[in-house]
Amino acid sequence: MSMSALTKGLLAAAVVTALAAVVHAQPQPLASDPPAHPEQAPANTGANPYAVIGNWAKLTKENRPWGGSNGVAIDKDGVTVWATDRCSPGNVPGCMGSKGNPVHHFDASGNELISFGAGMFVWPHGVHVDRDGNVWVTDSRLPTAEDIAKFPDAAGKGSAVYKFSPQGKLLLTLGKPGVKGNPPEALTEPSDVVTDPANGDVYVAESHTDVLDPKLVGRITVFDRTGKYLRTIGRTGQGPGKFRTPHALEFDSKGRLIVADRHNHRIQVLTKQGQFVSECLAFGRTSGLAIDKADNIYTTDSESTAKSHPGWLKGLRVGALKDCKVSAFVPPHAWTIPEGAMGEGIAIDPAGNVYTAEANLGGIWKYVTK
Repeated sequence: MSMSALTKGLLAAAVVTALAAVVHAQPQPLASDPPAHPEQAPANTGANPYAVIGNWAKLTKENRPWGGSNGVAIDKDGVTVWATDRCSPGNVPGCMGSKGNPVHHFDASGNELISFGAGMFVWPHGVHVDRDGNVWVTDSRLPTAEDIAKFPDAAGKGSAVYKFSPQGKLLLTLGKPGVKGNPPEALTEPSDVVTDPANGDVYVAESHTDVLDPKLVGRITVFDRTGKYLRTIGRTGQGPGKFRTPHALEFDSKGRLIVADRHNHRIQVLTKQGQFVSECLAFGRTSGLAIDKADNIYTTDSESTAKSHPGWLKGLRVGALKDCKVSAFVPPHAWTIPEGAMGEGIAIDPAGNVYTAEANLGGIWKYVTK
């Protein structure tokens, strides 16, 4: 299906939602910081091996429209798909004041199998399935005083990570919901979570705080599989091993931690202990990150604009981690702004199908090889 045909085929309700959505503000570098990697030439071209299926997954259990979606992951079975959504269109109010379930499981055809998590989240974000099939979800916002005045039930929620069984039973909480702070007592607006396939250690990316915040937090906090705090990796900054919005985490086949360091416009390769190994600069302002068994990386750039990342386009980029070269580029979807739209979260299944979680358009889009 072509991009133009796909756009024409969007449901009218989805179009209205997109028009009404609040466009995500593009955070700029701190005033004291130089632009990130101006020497890197934009990677806006490459083969496009995919046909796109828009609005692939349907919320049939609740029969409601998608909210903005940030997280998507492949189940342990290698076939079915998990995703999160923010319960409501646009960027606010997220799941505050909503009775919707923000965590969803879909079969291979996009039919919803189960959903859960109603009343627990402020702004559900990243999702990860561990080696045992358990589902981890981050809540990357804390309600403001104004939010709580409008939605009293939001008090005591947000800025935490939850581990669920595949049936939706809460098994573990990391951080203190409703509190933004330092580990081990609290977390600061976690954006993503991944578990070490070797020993089950839990790596949490912090934070989703606006990069303009003078108290910006940029770090990765590590717990063991029982929730015991182990260590913190990195700190805020632009140098090796430092972060500004670590937005997505994965492990490669060598057991190295791969970090989408979004506002530093790079992907960092680290050891499990946090030592810097290398960086990739050709994948743009990366929001989403997935890795296949051959260590090819699949990335989504949902934020590049003429202001936030001059010369770069939003899009889906694919390349080999070993040489950091982009071999495939999928341009953004047509939308209500000139730059178009691209998903934030991304996942790839063993068959090579790619899925993106659409923060602005909502829902899950599927990419199949032509």
